[in-house]
Amino acid sequence: MSMPISADLLDGVVLAVLKHDDAYGYNLTQQIQDKIPLSPSTLYPVLRRLKAQDWLETYDKPYQGRNRRYYRITEAGRNHLTGLLVEWTAYKKQIDYFLNPTQPQKEA
Repeated sequence: MSMPISADLLDGVVLAVLKHDDAYGYNLTQQIQDKIPLSPSTLYPVLRRLKAQDWLETYDKPYQGRNRRYYRITEAGRNHLTGLLVEWTAYKKQIDYFLNPTQPQKEA
């Protein structure tokens, strides 16, 4: 079974990967696909959206006679990621209340 991933979560995943190091599109896609089933065509619109929001910036580096476009998280992107992590933690706790059998449920 594969559950859909929301745009906000996908934004957070991309920003979290780029928080550690810059990456070019194919490399970034591979890093994410190692953990999450994702079509490569899904990622490029996300990258364009994050760049339009000023959460990412790009630069080109030559590689074997052509340029690779690298993505780098901006300070605004780091701040946005921090907010997403806060929201994710709260959301995960809410869902775990029902789905995680190791967590005792408390009466409301």
